[in-house]
Amino acid sequence: MFRFEDPKYLYLLVIVVVLAVIRFLTYRNQKKRLRKFGDPELVAQLMPLVSRWRPGVKFWLLEGALALLIVMLARPQFGKAISQQTKAGIETIIAIDVSNSMMAVDKATDGNLSRMDRAKMIVGKLIDQFNNDRVGLVAFAGDAFIQLPITSDFVSAKMFLNNFSPALIRNQGTDLAKAIRTASFCFTQREHVGKAIILITDGEDHEGEAVDAAKEAREAGRNIYVLGIGSPKGTLVPNPDPRQGGYMIDNTGQQVMSALNEQMCREIAQAGGGAYIHVENNATAQKQLQDALDKLEKAESTVYSDFDEQFQAVGLLALLLLIIEICILDRRNPTLKKLKLFKR
Repeated sequence: MFRFEDPKYLYLLVIVVVLAVIRFLTYRNQKKRLRKFGDPELVAQLMPLVSRWRPGVKFWLLEGALALLIVMLARPQFGKAISQQTKAGIETIIAIDVSNSMMAVDKATDGNLSRMDRAKMIVGKLIDQFNNDRVGLVAFAGDAFIQLPITSDFVSAKMFLNNFSPALIRNQGTDLAKAIRTASFCFTQREHVGKAIILITDGEDHEGEAVDAAKEAREAGRNIYVLGIGSPKGTLVPNPDPRQGGYMIDNTGQQVMSALNEQMCREIAQAGGGAYIHVENNATAQKQLQDALDKLEKAESTVYSDFDEQFQAVGLLALLLLIIEICILDRRNPTLKKLKLFKR
């Protein structure tokens, strides 16, 4: 069976017809102009190196090459060459806490990196490990928003990841329940595929209901993995306004302290059927998370290709015509005039 995969390109063959018509009209006018100079036989003797047929041959060679290139664009296919490829992967929604407390620096464990910077590093390396998986991004604080719908475009995922900061959400605080519920709506309707929500936070839930939301997600087939960022001992939160500097002050005039709530993180992970990982060392946490995700069911999809592509052969013919056209000169070669391949 012969067919074209993209037959719409065949409409471009009209260009070939138009050029042929223009060539025909131009050739007729050229013959009339030559007769004004004198007898055609006498003019031919005065211009012995001018070939009558070579320009026409070169034109039709170019026309043929152009037609073949258009046919190649239409992707001619013939015969069957069935190929089979099986892909397996999971769906992962990564919800990152962008509240002001995530800008704190836990010097005892992190050096000069903020909790937000560490979260981005972990997510970036995790995305690099994805192959046939899909990933989506959610930013949350006192509210939650989808920053990147679920996709297999990992380059875009890392680009969106770089923009995560407290400036994304005006309503500050930490609403873990809303983050979980927002992430749950991001998945596709595919069945028999592992679906994981990775919650990266310091565990300071200001709204409650996080455990209930985790149970709801688990009943819907989502596994929740919580990465706890920060130190349980707590640290000061930098002032969100860099012009003022220093640390945040609460309503009582006291400096705001932020500590990792490990108990809350464990309860959410347990209710969500996943695991809690305290990020003390990025590499260790990355390995633990990857091992946990590898246990999820991976959906398999098979890709078939029913027709064998033939555009390569058409391209070779077009290339051959172009080479021949280049080799043919407009005038006769004096050194080869005795050969006279185009003699009438």
